[in-house]
Amino acid sequence: MAKPKLQVPVEKNQYIELDITGLGHEGEGVGKYEGFTVFIPRALPGERVKAKVIRVQKTYANGRLIEVLSDTASRTEPPCPIFHRCGGCHLQHMTYEAQLKHKRQTVVDALTRIGKLEGVTVHETLGMDNPWQYRNKAQVPIGEIDGRLAVGFYAPRTHEIIEMQSCDIQHAYNDQIVHTTKAILQELAIPHYEEASGRGLVRHIIGRAGFHTGETMLVLVTNGRKIPHQEVLIDRLRARIPHLVSIVQNINREQTNVIFGNETRTLWGKDTITDTIGEIRFEISAGSFFQVNPVQTEVLYGKALEYANLSGSETVIDAYCGIGTISLFLAQKAKEVYGVEIVPEAIEDAQKNAALNEIRNAHFAVGEAETVIPQWHRDGVRADVLVVDPPRKGCDERLLATIAEMQPERVVYVSCNPGTLARDLRYLEDHGYKTVEVTPVDMFPHTFHVECVAWLVRKDN
Repeated sequence: MAKPKLQVPVEKNQYIELDITGLGHEGEGVGKYEGFTVFIPRALPGERVKAKVIRVQKTYANGRLIEVLSDTASRTEPPCPIFHRCGGCHLQHMTYEAQLKHKRQTVVDALTRIGKLEGVTVHETLGMDNPWQYRNKAQVPIGEIDGRLAVGFYAPRTHEIIEMQSCDIQHAYNDQIVHTTKAILQELAIPHYEEASGRGLVRHIIGRAGFHTGETMLVLVTNGRKIPHQEVLIDRLRARIPHLVSIVQNINREQTNVIFGNETRTLWGKDTITDTIGEIRFEISAGSFFQVNPVQTEVLYGKALEYANLSGSETVIDAYCGIGTISLFLAQKAKEVYGVEIVPEAIEDAQKNAALNEIRNAHFAVGEAETVIPQWHRDGVRADVLVVDPPRKGCDERLLATIAEMQPERVVYVSCNPGTLARDLRYLEDHGYKTVEVTPVDMFPHTFHVECVAWLVRKDN
């Protein structure tokens, strides 16, 4: 018998009132209007709101918040004056305590609904004492508003620049780099890139700050190699940004949304800046992947080290090792650590960072984890602990199959996506492992993102 067709009770531009019962995966409020799901950004669970329907799909609608008719204790006034227009933060209107509870619930929901997991301890989210000015990297497009240069972040799902004077989640050094650079570019009449025509020069201003060292880097992403008044530009930047140790140019001539091009050169100073996580020092280049919240990165890696439960005699394999951040952290307590990463430049950085810290028990290889790790296994490398920290799409199934075949005693899974984490935990549960506990870590306060560390052991252990 045919399933009855769902009746859509709303239409575009209609005003409706409804109760908000939850948050969507991007932090938007979710409610039902006559049984029909409606997503409303900046509405919070427990509130009754008035909204305008702006888009209608077959199974849901999107609305714009018009008025909060009855609010909740979780609502707070966002400190950022452009929060309602900027796409950088999603939850500044929610108290920080409520954000942490919501993120834990997001993890619980994923484990139960997607992973069908039972009996897993999910701890409270590890938050920050001061959840502001935590980002060590700013990537800011540059454009024009009313005939003058402007910097800011894009409005949600657009390339409209929302001009900002400062960003509450950026390190103060990055704010200084962005706005000082913009002022000097305008003084020297160096043209900005125009996305529509593909003409102009400066596309993005990028600042990188070492939280513990105070060193900073400026990266100019340009639509060509030649920079007018280059020496004057460098002199003025050095004079006005005293903590600057590196000025780098990245050339990207492609009409693309990808920020970085393939060519990078140092215009002045060092090729890298230095920062630390715990006792480990890292050299960070313009294109290096390095966690943007160094305070919480130490918390995250500390939890991974706790779950690895190393005594000093273990061999550890770190899949998706990047520039070796987790590998070198673990190498302090392990007998040997083997890291694998598909990006050659990342492995070069990992090897340099190992040498910088005089760590000799960490070994790195370029390639797909699901190809390299089985070869290590065939060569006699027996992992006691295997650590994975994959991208948002989660682990390749071939890697999961390799883990199941190798049967390390413990698996530590670091994840930036609770949905793919739950899916992969389900696979490992079906292949000989038990998920003992999961700890959410708030790496990105005031956004919907949540990082997790999961601890798995062999069922026969």
